[in-house]
Amino acid sequence: MANLIKPYGLDSFGPSVSTPITSSFATQAIFSNLPAYRQGISHIARGLEVGMSHGYFLLGPFVSLGPLRNSEIANLAGFLSVIGLIIILGIALTIYSYVSEKEEKLIWNKFTIGFVSGAIGGAGFAYGLLENITIF
Repeated sequence: MANLIKPYGLDSFGPSVSTPITSSFATQAIFSNLPAYRQGISHIARGLEVGMSHGYFLLGPFVSLGPLRNSEIANLAGFLSVIGLIIILGIALTIYSYVSEKEEKLIWNKFTIGFVSGAIGGAGFAYGLLENITIF
C-alpha cells in the first residue's frame, strides 16, 4: 500500500500526496468541471453558478427544519431566511475582498456580485417551485 501513495507531482516537499483516487482521470474530470477550476469563464459567471446552486439547495433545510415548518407560511419563512443568509454571506465576501490584495479585490467583488444575484435567483426559483407545484 505504501507504493500507491506518492508525493503529488513527485515533489516530496509538496503539501499534498498523490493517491489512486486523487490522481484518477475520473476525479480530475469532475474537478475540472467545477466552476472554481473551469477555464474560460468570467468571475461573475463563477459566482452566479455557485450562488444559484447554493440558493436552490439552501431553501430545503430552512423550509423543512425551520421553526415555522408546520405552518402555512413555511415556504415564505424559509425563503426569507435564505435571503437573510445570502445577505450575510455577501457581506462576508465583501469583507474578504476588502482585506485581500489589491489585484484580487476586483476578482472577489465580481464573484460576490455573481454569487448574491445567483443565490437570490436560485432561492426564488426553488420557492416558486414549492409554491406552484402541487406534487410536493
